Amino acid sequence: MKRVIYLTIISVFLTSCASRQDINYMPKNIRQPAVAGQFYPADADILKFQIEKYIKDTSPSPLLRKEGAILPPLAKGRVGWGGVKVIMVPHAGYNFSASVAAESYKTIEGKKYDNVFIICNSHTAYFSGIAIDDHDAWQTPLGEVEVNKELAGKLIDNEIIKFNNSPHQKEHSLEVQLPFLQTVLKPEFKIVPILFGNDHDNDYKKLADVLSKNISTNDLIVISTDMSHYPNYDDANRIDQQTLMEIKILDIEKLNSHISNVERQAIANEQTLLCGIDGVKTIMNLAKEKNWQTNILKYINSGDAPDIGDKSRVVGYGSVIFYDDQNIAGHASTSLENQTVSDNKILNFEQKNILLKIARETVEMFVREGRAPEYDIKDERLNWLEGAFVTLRKNKELRGCIGQIEPSSEPLWKVVREMAVSACSEDNRFHPVSQDELDKLEYEVSVLSRPEKIDDWRKIELGKHGVIVRQGRRGGVFLPQVATETGWTLEEFLSQLCYQKAGLPPDCYKGQDVELQTFTAQVFGEI
Repeated sequence: MKRVIYLTIISVFLTSCASRQDINYMPKNIRQPAVAGQFYPADADILKFQIEKYIKDTSPSPLLRKEGAILPPLAKGRVGWGGVKVIMVPHAGYNFSASVAAESYKTIEGKKYDNVFIICNSHTAYFSGIAIDDHDAWQTPLGEVEVNKELAGKLIDNEIIKFNNSPHQKEHSLEVQLPFLQTVLKPEFKIVPILFGNDHDNDYKKLADVLSKNISTNDLIVISTDMSHYPNYDDANRIDQQTLMEIKILDIEKLNSHISNVERQAIANEQTLLCGIDGVKTIMNLAKEKNWQTNILKYINSGDAPDIGDKSRVVGYGSVIFYDDQNIAGHASTSLENQTVSDNKILNFEQKNILLKIARETVEMFVREGRAPEYDIKDERLNWLEGAFVTLRKNKELRGCIGQIEPSSEPLWKVVREMAVSACSEDNRFHPVSQDELDKLEYEVSVLSRPEKIDDWRKIELGKHGVIVRQGRRGGVFLPQVATETGWTLEEFLSQLCYQKAGLPPDCYKGQDVELQTFTAQVFGEI
């Protein structure tokens, strides 16, 4: 009898424990890896080792010679201080494309982001609208990453953007980004996985709008896309270079026109130029609104993969970042003291691109035809009277640099055109540029403030001030970026200016009979 009572008590106790466990514990709904062991290693140690090696071995692509200087290292610390807002990365197997993805991931290494929106077009399903995953977390060999379901819910409109896990179950394009994010970012970021259903061409406008309203300064967007599928090696290089240029200038109409032109050419085996096209358009739309800048870091295609590459049918891979450059320490651009981006003295993104376009087209026409192109520039800011320099580089080495320091009666855009002609044909340190060099040139424009005399060389601020030195009939000038590029101290900077540029004694800048003037510059290149 006692034994029956004891067993009954134990049974009631166990039942009670189970009931309390059911009430207090809700198992997580985890999205399991779909392509671990296929697109990337399933072993955590091997996976982490490979990614760290890709990051360590980053190197810009030589094919992007037209894209100019690579962005200098970004400022450490919180992204809200200025920095990378979006990265565009490929999503093929790591053996093919991870070296390209690593270029973008390198720029955010060690950063703290609160949320990461990962976006692509679905590769496994065709559906109407946009699907946001609402699992509790995604699993990879490196651990779990939590989905920010609360933030995701703010994007839902129940017409175009909906919670829908189904297309995410077997999709690889978002999953392959997670191990990179887990390796390079500080922990505790959350994700919002987003897939387009490939049904409505303008859904990207809706997503751009809701992202604009809900993204914070400490959030990152990852656009996952490969490029050409599956032309031969040379066709892919040609097509994808143009695609990247259209992305860089944030012109969706030109991108659409480029895609249509390629389709009309009926290039053998070419199926699609951007498999993540709607994500790309979303960010082009958003970046233009936010006045973010672009930097193309690397391009290769699967034909470049070591010991694997088949050059008859390839897939292209590009790495691009979109960034807020206003507060990035070490960025080549310098702004006038005490001015903000809203000050109309500062050239905006479109104005910079117009001047760079004028510089490039002028050099190319002058070298080929001996004349400069005609323009009708209505932009009031580009008609200001200001000095400017045009700098040409070839394989990152100086190839010509001529400028006009003092403003003249000519508007800024004409000064840039004239200096472009001089830089390619009149810099006596170099032979004139030849036609076979044109596709190797990189362009940089410096727009100058009016020079002002200073009475003490110690007032010069390296990296901010350009300097003019004059003594009698001799004189020379260094642009502000010379100090940044060389790493010289102030004394070295001024000594080299006196000796190398003006033909004066190295310490002449300390003399009473020497005139020093300083100026600031907005410096920008085809990044």
